[in-house]
Amino acid sequence: MAQRLRPVGPEFVQTAPLRLAFTRDMAAAPDVVFRALAEDVAGWPEWFSAVSSARPTEGGREVRLRGGTRFEETVLLAEGPEVYAYRVDVTNAPGARAWVEEWRLAPAGTGTRVRMTFALDGTAAFRLVCRLVRPGAGRAFRDAVAALDRRLG
Repeated sequence: MAQRLRPVGPEFVQTAPLRLAFTRDMAAAPDVVFRALAEDVAGWPEWFSAVSSARPTEGGREVRLRGGTRFEETVLLAEGPEVYAYRVDVTNAPGARAWVEEWRLAPAGTGTRVRMTFALDGTAAFRLVCRLVRPGAGRAFRDAVAALDRRLG
């Protein structure tokens, strides 16, 4: 059953009770990576294997993951080529109360250092599950960034 989450702003990335952050370098330049993240929402399933569908909406996105999790999101920051962040407004993930995902892009040689942060709040059970899936989420992130890099190369 879908539930509406607490509306939070971009500062939640710094204040969330639980933060999961992952970093990986890629060969593509920051502006190219930013365009893939922020402007080619429908292309996400082609490089992020956890995403089964994504489509832009007025001011946000609708995303479905493999396995059935759904998100209605609002874009909070689209400050290219440095940061792209969105808030989950509605999800069917049980126990979630507030959720922001932030992608930070920084030059790294001729490429980009990508840092993705999940900022989360929820029930004790939700937070525990998030901690337990951290290794898998990290692998999914690293694999996705590698696939995006191949796609952009």
